[in-house]
Amino acid sequence: MNFKLKNYLSGAIIVSLLILAFSAWSYVNFYGKSIQPSSFRSFSVSGEGKITAVPDVAKFDFGVVTEGGKDIAGLQKENTEKTNKAIGFVKSSGVEAKDIRTKNYNLSPRYKNFNCGNGAVVCPPPEIAGYSITQVIEVKVRDFGKIGDILSGVIQNGANSVSALSFKIDNPAQKESEARAAAIAEAREKAKAVAKAGGFKIGRLLSIEENAPPIFYRDFSVVGKGIPEAAPLPAPEIEPGSEEIIVNVFLRYEIQ
Repeated sequence: MNFKLKNYLSGAIIVSLLILAFSAWSYVNFYGKSIQPSSFRSFSVSGEGKITAVPDVAKFDFGVVTEGGKDIAGLQKENTEKTNKAIGFVKSSGVEAKDIRTKNYNLSPRYKNFNCGNGAVVCPPPEIAGYSITQVIEVKVRDFGKIGDILSGVIQNGANSVSALSFKIDNPAQKESEARAAAIAEAREKAKAVAKAGGFKIGRLLSIEENAPPIFYRDFSVVGKGIPEAAPLPAPEIEPGSEEIIVNVFLRYEIQ
């Protein structure tokens, strides 16, 4: 009786130890995979998603440069009146106030230099002859049919500088999502092809990395400084073209 009981207890202990050892091994194996997932049993694939989109916003700057004597208040009044007239024209063309902002305001002195000939004992230092005031206004135009008329119209309404015309997609997030989905789909198809060629099965998705190159928009300079206000300015034809949004992804899979 005692002998059988001892054998039973010994067997139970051995089984318990085996179960405990297997549980410990399973835990260590699972934990090892979780902190360093299949470092020697994984592969990576890449995918590229490319979406062609037409820009829906045009941006440009117009400036009002006013030069004069030392009467700063008079210069400010003249410059403000010209700037407000140009802004009023832009608003009357259908551009909302939220799409118009003052980008720069600058008051700077203009100096008079003395040409001292040879033999002058003392040459007087440069003195202020007057001041220049520059205001730069940034405008967004969402109706491309009006861009040409607005570009030429601001010159007729007080501005004497127009530059930095560019086109952009106002909200690129949706297009980026479409490009990302296309890139992941391409990478998945590559993973299937690699697994088939290599004779193994695809396991868990271990990581996703994304690389989205910046979107470059064309920049145009339309009209330079010094254009007479009375000069006739035909409206230029503006073509926004299209832009490409590209997203690259890298997927890492476990090999089974």
